[in-house]
Amino acid sequence: MSDLSPAACDALDEFQQAAGWEQRARLLMQWGNQLEPMSTEECNDAAQVAGCESRVWLIGERKDDRWHFRATSEARLLRGLLAVLLVRVNGLDSGQLQQLDITHWFEQLGLSRQLSPSRSNGMNAVLERMRQISRADG
Repeated sequence: MSDLSPAACDALDEFQQAAGWEQRARLLMQWGNQLEPMSTEECNDAAQVAGCESRVWLIGERKDDRWHFRATSEARLLRGLLAVLLVRVNGLDSGQLQQLDITHWFEQLGLSRQLSPSRSNGMNAVLERMRQISRADG
């Protein structure tokens, strides 16, 4: 866990202590409620992630060679998945972002078996958009 940020370690601890899917789903909802807000102006076509069944918006900025992303969705469960993805990716540099294995991250959290193929594809689309943003600004 040494490559994880303190926030990612907290998420991992919380999700690994959850007894089953119902508790993990509740945790996802709680984490989703803690997302940094995005304004109506930020939720525009340019920020919308292609490849997601539900609408997802993502913006990123680089601070001192480290990335910080904000994202939101209309779907509650998806906001939770975005929240745990963001705690894993925020603070990474472009190279780390390019190599991140989110399937492994969701497995560690105990969430991969409950991710439908469309949600899994959506999370991969979000990560790919993060990578595109980092390459464009890198």
